[in-house]
Amino acid sequence: MSTNAAAAERLSTIATLLEILGEDKFRVFAHQKAARAVEAMTQDLTTLAQSKWGGAELLKIDGIGPKTADKLIEFVTTGTMTELEELKAKVPAGLLEVLAIPGMGPKTVALVWKDLGVVDLAGLKAAIADGRLLTLPRMGEKAVGKIKMAIEMLAQSAGRLRLGIAMPIAQRVAAQMHNAKGAGVKRAAFAGSLRRGKETIGDIDILVVAADAQKAAEAFCTMPGVRQVIAKGENKCSVRMSIDLDESRWSGDPEMAGSETKAAVADAVKRPTVQVDLRVIPASSWGAALMYFTGSKEHNIKLRERAQKMGLTLNEYGLFPDDKAADKPPQQRGVKAVASATEESIFTALGLAFVPPELREDRGETELKATPRLIEVADITSELHAHTTASDGSMSIVELAEHMKSRGMHTIAVTDHSQSSAIAGGLKPKALREHIAAIAQAQKAVKGITLLAGSEVDILASGELDYQDDLLAELDIVVASPHSGLSQDSETATKRLLKAIAHPLVHILGHPTGRLINRRRGLEPDMAAVIAAAKEHDVALEINAHWMRLDLRDTHVKAAVEAGCLIAINCDVHAKEDADNLLYGVTTARRGWLTPEQCINTWTAAKLHGWLKKKRQ
Repeated sequence: MSTNAAAAERLSTIATLLEILGEDKFRVFAHQKAARAVEAMTQDLTTLAQSKWGGAELLKIDGIGPKTADKLIEFVTTGTMTELEELKAKVPAGLLEVLAIPGMGPKTVALVWKDLGVVDLAGLKAAIADGRLLTLPRMGEKAVGKIKMAIEMLAQSAGRLRLGIAMPIAQRVAAQMHNAKGAGVKRAAFAGSLRRGKETIGDIDILVVAADAQKAAEAFCTMPGVRQVIAKGENKCSVRMSIDLDESRWSGDPEMAGSETKAAVADAVKRPTVQVDLRVIPASSWGAALMYFTGSKEHNIKLRERAQKMGLTLNEYGLFPDDKAADKPPQQRGVKAVASATEESIFTALGLAFVPPELREDRGETELKATPRLIEVADITSELHAHTTASDGSMSIVELAEHMKSRGMHTIAVTDHSQSSAIAGGLKPKALREHIAAIAQAQKAVKGITLLAGSEVDILASGELDYQDDLLAELDIVVASPHSGLSQDSETATKRLLKAIAHPLVHILGHPTGRLINRRRGLEPDMAAVIAAAKEHDVALEINAHWMRLDLRDTHVKAAVEAGCLIAINCDVHAKEDADNLLYGVTTARRGWLTPEQCINTWTAAKLHGWLKKKRQ
C-alpha cells in the first residue's frame, strides 16, 4: 500500500472510531473529508510532508487543516498517528470486523457494544442466536434477519467486483426488466457507484418505473441467474445473482488471461454471486430517485445542504418545500415537488449546472458554472495500442485493421511487444524490422484506415528502453510501458518513468503504474512529477481501458487534466473483444473530467499524424 493510501486509510479509521465513540459529528466529517483528499493526491505524501514547506503545502489541499497536516507529517515521520492509537485503545479491535456487515453502521455497532457487550463478529452471532439483538431499539425480527443473512453471505461476498464484470450484469438485468411481461416497465436503469463508473463496486442497484409493481418484482425475482431471494416487498426486492463470466471477454494478454484464464477468473471474482437490488419508483420521482441512489453519499450531502439553505428539502422523492416535522414521503402529505421528474430539473432548481454521474464524488463538481463537455465513446476515432499474432495477439495485421475500421477508427497503431517481453512473444530487432515491412504491405490491402508501425516498448528497470534509438526512429509510434520490476520503491519508480518520458522518441506512456485492480498494486511513483514531465516533453499518458487495469486511474487523470497533459485512451487490443473495453476507459476518463480536445484519440487523422511525426523530425 502506498504512503498516500495508508494515510487515507488511517484517517478514515479515525473517523469511524470517533463515530462509534459518539464524538462530535464535525470531527467525524473532517476526517472523512481529509481521507478523501489524501487518497486523491497525486503527489507522494512522503516527499511533500518532508519538504521544507511540507506543512504549508499540505494546508493548500482542500480538506486538510492544521491538525490533519500534523497527523500526516507524524505518520510520514514515525509510521503512526498518535490519535489513531489512542482511539484504538478505547474501542475493541473486533468491532471493525463487525462494521463490515451490511446494516451494521458505526451507530449500531456502538449500540451493540455498549448495551450488549458485543466486541467482535462472534459476539454479534451469539447476540443474534440468543435473541439479545432483538432487545435493542429499532431491531425487529426483520432487521435482525437481514443482519443474520448478511453475515452468512459475507464469505461468498468477499471483495468488490471490477467494473467490467459488474457492468454487463447490470445492463442485462436492466434490459430484462424493460421486457418484463405484464409489468408495464417504462424505464429501467442502474444506479449506485456503478453508474458513477467506479473501478470496483459492492452491489448493483436497479431502478424501474412500472405500471404493475408486483409483476415487476416477480419478474425480477425469477429472472435467470437468481440464486436467492433475500427480500421481496411492494417496491423493493433484493436477490443474489450468479456471476457468469464469459471467458471470451478476457484479454489475450498473458498478464490477464491466455493460459491463466481460469486462474484469473477465479481471482477476479472471489465470489459466486453479487447482490442486486430492485426499486420500483413512481414516474414523478424518477429523477430524484436516480440522483439519490446514484450518490455519492458526499455529493448528496452537498446537494441537501444547498437545498436546506434555500428553504427546501431534497430526498429520493424530490425537491420539496421544507417541512422538518414530516415523517412521511411528501407525496403522501399532498406537498407538491419543486422538481423531481428529472435530475436536470433538480440541479436547475438548486441553481446548479447539471453534474454528470461520473463527477459526483464531492471533488468540486457542485461549483461548476456550466456542465462540462466530457469525452464520450463516440469521440474516439483511433486505437494506438494493439497487438497481433506477431507477439501475443489473436488477429493478423489485416484482421486487426479490418476490425478496427469496422468500429469507425481512422487509425490503428500496431504495437507488438518488444524483445524483453519473452512471455508475450516480444520481437527481436530483426523480427521487428520484418514486422514493419509487413505492416506496410498490409496497408496496401486495407483501405480506409491508416496503419501505423509501432511497438509497445518495455521500460526496463533502469528506465532505459528495450530497443536502440536507431530502431525506435524507424517506428511511427512508440508506446513505452513498464511490465517488470513493478515492486520498485516510489523514488526509483519515479526516476524510471521520468527517464522514459524524457526520451525524445517516446509518444505515449502506456499503463504507467502496471497495476491490476484487486490483484497487483504496481508501481507507485510520484504522479505529480510524472504528469509534469509528460506535459514538458509532450508525451501522452495512457488510460489503459481494460477493466483489469484502468491505468491511469481516475484521480491521476484528473490531475493530468488540470495540468494540461495529453491523454490517450487505448484498449490494448489483443483480441476482437478487447475493443469493447473502450467504454471502461472512457468512463474512467470522464471521472477524471477529461474533455475530447485533450485526448489524442479524438483528433483528426491529420492532427494526430502531424503530432506523431514531430518526434521523428
